[in-house]
Amino acid sequence: MTIANSGAKWRTLLLLSLAELLAMVVWFSASAVTNDLAELWSLGDSGKAWLTMSVQIGFVVGALGSAILTLADRIPARQFFISATFIAAASTALIPLIAADSPTLAMILRFLTGVSLAGVYPVGMKIMATWTTKDRGLGIGLIVGALTVGSAAPHLLNALGGIGQWQRVLYLAAGLAAIGGLIGLFFVHEGPNTTKAAKFSAGDVRYVLTDKKVMLANLGYLGHMWELYAMWAWLFAFLTASFALQNVSVQWAGFVTFAAIAIGGVGSVLAGKVADNIGRSTVTSASMLVSGVCALIIGFFYGANPILVSVIALIWGAFIVADSAQFSASVSELADKRYLGTALTLQTSMGFLLTLFTIRMIPTLVNRFTWNWAFAFLAIGPVVGIWSMQTLKGLQEKSQPLAPAAAD
Repeated sequence: MTIANSGAKWRTLLLLSLAELLAMVVWFSASAVTNDLAELWSLGDSGKAWLTMSVQIGFVVGALGSAILTLADRIPARQFFISATFIAAASTALIPLIAADSPTLAMILRFLTGVSLAGVYPVGMKIMATWTTKDRGLGIGLIVGALTVGSAAPHLLNALGGIGQWQRVLYLAAGLAAIGGLIGLFFVHEGPNTTKAAKFSAGDVRYVLTDKKVMLANLGYLGHMWELYAMWAWLFAFLTASFALQNVSVQWAGFVTFAAIAIGGVGSVLAGKVADNIGRSTVTSASMLVSGVCALIIGFFYGANPILVSVIALIWGAFIVADSAQFSASVSELADKRYLGTALTLQTSMGFLLTLFTIRMIPTLVNRFTWNWAFAFLAIGPVVGIWSMQTLKGLQEKSQPLAPAAAD
């Protein structure tokens, strides 16, 4: 590759990542203003959880629908990405515009946001794949890093002046997503490695479920997802309550929440680079070990010195998402290429469906065990994930042929 081509490649990938980051701001836009919306609509624990769960369900429906209808092949990836981004922006802006007095309509719009984002994140990955080969781990890390920072951004918007101004936060999130769509429109295009998307087939599910290595990678992913979105959805509530015991404002809880989630973007890029060199099982296991320990201990420091609590939250945030992209990469390397589309769709769908349970579980655990213990239950996921990825690593090592003996 010439220097000029290399420059065009990384310029496109960085602009694609920026567009992805801005588009993903709408994901947690409503979750960042949960307290305001809960007061406005008299929401209980279940209603608060549905502000995030409705997006998760929408994403699963969108991902499955796209895979079954092979939209990634029927619609050029660039057009798919741009259209989905603008729809996600519009559905977010419509909440303060037409649904301020209707939580039901707002939940429907959040569901539509999730459906749209299924055309942003996975399709952004597809565009990235057209530009990368041996450096795909780094490329995937960039996209996941962008998703992570974008998911964190609403908490920053809230902390910078959105406290009590939930409409402003949603309008800003929608505006940023629209800018992401414009970046995609003018600056993003597919690279030289464009191929047809691997297709989903319900009939192929049985082959995926009986592939031991693929299912171990999937189990590792499920352990990761058990922890990730519940932490992202409820960290702000935890920090708000913990800081209040030390008379620290909710604004600082917003800043720390943003930093704790966003720092995972750095972790994703670094993990992608390292995984290309030392192996995905090793990187995912190390990440889950650190994040699992943080989930287990952060509750012990509930109400303690805010600086100490913030440091633990930052470490947790850096490692909890660092391994995310490597599970998809593992499946793409392990699965029979004939069933790759089914394997990747099944993995994503199972993972996001699982998040519905853990997101809803946290407020129930808080009521039962208080914040001192609620997050500790998330450590179950990393334990299962580490076991599965280490088992996978052992199987891969056993299946590798022995190197021939050196000649005398």
